[in-house]
Amino acid sequence: MSITSILQTVFGYPAFRGPQQGIIEHVTAGGDALVLMPTGGGKSLCYQIPAIARQQAGQGITVVISPLIALMHDQVGALHEAGVSAAFLNSTLSMQEASDTERRLVQGNITLLYAAPERINTPRFLAQLDSLQERGLLSLFAIDEAHCVSQWGHDFRPEYRALTVLHERYPSVPRIALTATADALTRADIIERLQLQDARLFISSFDRPNIRYTIVEKREATAQLLRFIRYEHLGDAGIVYCQSRKKVEETAAWLCDSGIPALPYHAGLDARVRQANQDQFLRSEGVVMVATIAFGMGIDKPDVRFVAHLDMPKNIEGYYQETGRAGRDGEPADAWMCYGLQDVVNQRRMIDESPAEETFKQGLRGKLEALLGLAEATDCRRVRLLRYFDEASQPCGNCDNCLQAPEVWDATDAARKLLSTVYRVQQMSGFGFGAGHIIDILRGKVTDKVAQRGHQGLSTFGLGADLSESQWRGVLRQLLAIDAVAVDAQAFNTLALTAGSRAVLRGEVPVHLRVAAPKTGKHRALRTGSAALPKVAAELDGAAQACFAALKAWRASVAREHNLPAYVIFHDATLAAIAHNAPQSLDALQGLSGIGARKLEAYGAAVLAVIRDEAAAVARV
Repeated sequence: MSITSILQTVFGYPAFRGPQQGIIEHVTAGGDALVLMPTGGGKSLCYQIPAIARQQAGQGITVVISPLIALMHDQVGALHEAGVSAAFLNSTLSMQEASDTERRLVQGNITLLYAAPERINTPRFLAQLDSLQERGLLSLFAIDEAHCVSQWGHDFRPEYRALTVLHERYPSVPRIALTATADALTRADIIERLQLQDARLFISSFDRPNIRYTIVEKREATAQLLRFIRYEHLGDAGIVYCQSRKKVEETAAWLCDSGIPALPYHAGLDARVRQANQDQFLRSEGVVMVATIAFGMGIDKPDVRFVAHLDMPKNIEGYYQETGRAGRDGEPADAWMCYGLQDVVNQRRMIDESPAEETFKQGLRGKLEALLGLAEATDCRRVRLLRYFDEASQPCGNCDNCLQAPEVWDATDAARKLLSTVYRVQQMSGFGFGAGHIIDILRGKVTDKVAQRGHQGLSTFGLGADLSESQWRGVLRQLLAIDAVAVDAQAFNTLALTAGSRAVLRGEVPVHLRVAAPKTGKHRALRTGSAALPKVAAELDGAAQACFAALKAWRASVAREHNLPAYVIFHDATLAAIAHNAPQSLDALQGLSGIGARKLEAYGAAVLAVIRDEAAAVARV
């Protein structure tokens, strides 16, 4: 069967998207590949179709390396629904289940086997791979989330480094490494660590045009989040990222108290609680998951309508990966973040206190500064984001800056005053002070600390009385972003000048800042009730919308029966196409996107029954 036939017959899609066909042809023919494709771009088909094609050609089993139990479960479940023999080996299996899977593996009776990198590197598993190789039954290695191999990646996992054994031990077996996020530095590290120097590189566009990027100044973060959800996404599924476990639990509880169904997720929770919360998020509609970055990688839920950050991530790769979990179905979604001076201070402190070598720390500082530049930007967010990944673009017309151009003010003189104050305070006292004290001096506030230290006598005392505390914090954030001032974590987070301070003090580096938005910003009308219809269904007429709702109810029942997320049965887009076309036969149903041969056989009659029942109900009315 050709790869196009597999796409259409097994998976039910009429045509390949983007670079999928070129990647699949290359890998099916036995070539190595490094694939960079955004979340929702269809990466899994790039190894699943070659796995099926190569096994049909008698070339054996594909081993998929994934660090994610949730992804293994969902993808294996989806493959079973499509009629593909797949299995996983992970800690959720009983000894008997694992033994049965290993027996099928050794016999070559699996098309795709998913396993974690820790298992791949065990002598027992390598011996099983040796046996397959000796019998010509080892077809392909697919290394998912390949950025985990890089120390520069945002999810570095040391066990990925040991995957070099695959090339060294099985040099004739092709490999495909895939990731949604990697800048040039991370890409180079992946190639070196996985020995993919001869692999063909496939880089898709990083643009996710359906995602609206919004970054706001942090004031009362949880209240800002609640307003965002209530006015923009009431009833929608979403993810809220927080930096600490404590903040995750507090935020989830606060949202629940405010009438928003929310669940916590972090590594400190009992494993059963984490799994139960994750399952509820995947299988229910309208649930908000509040989590640390321990949650999300490999989550395939397509209808996540927003991703919010209450704390700043470490770098743009992490931000892009996390926000990319919104809108996987192509429907409009939001990436919303609020951040403030303390976020910047915390991130710089974590870098400075790290035991890593100074060269590595400097790389991390550079990545943080790039993210700060995105947060403080007054031009198109999307252009800035894509430029980081070496992709040129035009203003998107959809981010917050494009929709409402921010007012900008020249903060160059204010920046010089702030740096001068930092310098004079240190000269006078022999040591530095924190941001609050420096701002008090600039604004002319005679606090107990100012009076005790005699800092009201400084020449810069009161020179910044015309600016608010919020404006001064904005100036300081920008100076931190361009490395013109540093936070000394070893000295109680005091401010210190840097090599970059001199150019600002001389007026050689202009500093322009956005004017802070008023506390009562414009919102869309307050949403009430449940989530709005997805765009693919909202465009249907009344009768088709009723059919869509009936199909969703049927799908939910089937998903519960199979213990799978609803989207594994059929995506919303497939249900909308069924409702729109109202097919009356299996032949008519077969031509719709997302309905392969196995799903037609398994569900075709039931779908047609739903359509007939809904039509009869409309006729009675």
